[in-house]
Amino acid sequence: MPQIAHPTACLALADGTIFYGQGFGATGQTVAELCFNTAMTGYQEIMTDPSYAGQVVTFTFPHIGNTGITPEDDETADPVAEGMIVKWDPTEPSNWRAMGRLPDWLAARGRIGMGGLDTRRLTRAIRHQGAPHVALAHNPDGKFDVEALVAAARAFPGLIGLDLAKDVTCAQSYRWFETRWAWPEGYTDKAPGGPKVVAIDYGAKRNILRCLASAGCDVTVLPATATAEDVLAQSPDGLFLSNGPGDPAATGAYAVPMIQEVLDKTQIPVFGICLGHQMLALALGAKTIKMNHGHHGANHPVKDMETGKVEITSMNHGFTVDSQTLPAGVAETHISLFDGSNCGIRMKDRPVFSVQYHPEASPGPQDSYYLFERFAKAIAERQGAA
Repeated sequence: MPQIAHPTACLALADGTIFYGQGFGATGQTVAELCFNTAMTGYQEIMTDPSYAGQVVTFTFPHIGNTGITPEDDETADPVAEGMIVKWDPTEPSNWRAMGRLPDWLAARGRIGMGGLDTRRLTRAIRHQGAPHVALAHNPDGKFDVEALVAAARAFPGLIGLDLAKDVTCAQSYRWFETRWAWPEGYTDKAPGGPKVVAIDYGAKRNILRCLASAGCDVTVLPATATAEDVLAQSPDGLFLSNGPGDPAATGAYAVPMIQEVLDKTQIPVFGICLGHQMLALALGAKTIKMNHGHHGANHPVKDMETGKVEITSMNHGFTVDSQTLPAGVAETHISLFDGSNCGIRMKDRPVFSVQYHPEASPGPQDSYYLFERFAKAIAERQGAA
């Protein structure tokens, strides 16, 4: 473990384990669940992914901050993850796109960073013990009340039973036009028109909305608490269920009745990602369970059970759909090749499907974009048959 002469940050686990390191970003203290992410790139996208609400992220890749910060890479307006743990302190950025430094960006947005840890040791602890509750503190004076930090970690209620989608969703509905980044234009807006898609924002990433627009959809985003009446008032041709944080069973208290009513009253295609996948599974009668340490990374192999194809995917989830509870009429379409957990479902008799992973994150890089095209095609086929 790197030797810290004058530590300015402290990480306290609920079991009493203490780590010291160098703090950067904001000062202060936060409590959260601790997870690890194995991605080699995309630290800014990870920190701004609403699915990380209530979590501190340990990055297993040691070189974090070396490409700086650029607003184009934000998945939402500000960081949502509570903090970050890295092996080496962030270096000065070296990338032509960089418009700022990671420590400055974190400080301006109230998020704590900590470097100088043995992240392999921390990752092994997470894998063996499950995602722990932690308190993370940054104090330039290096003074920490360790007992108080451990007590704060132990007092953290955890994510089970916690509905965080309400905290990260949009305040009101809005339209989305921006498409995926492409050289040399960058981000551009789609042409007017296209099938009307209502996207429910449980913590939607911007690049998901861009993929829907790039697939030709005319996207209207509604808050997580939208009712079936709100959805149907838009006269949608399709319904999209976004990613998001927290316990799916808690969010399902209001999301599941909406999805069930839309399915009962219409035959429109439905597509879900991540938390949206879990919401759809709950609406169809399955159950979700908390994982030991979850899946967080950009190198997760997923097998399409219907084609035999293996996709390299990006994942971020601490809960999973229990495939043993899938009802008749619902097929399991994808599984994780790491642990066999469920990664996709579809209704056998309707164009209603979802995946646990993030096809918009492009780690493959284009392995999974076909899912957006499949959704758009299902809408077009239904419109053609009408």
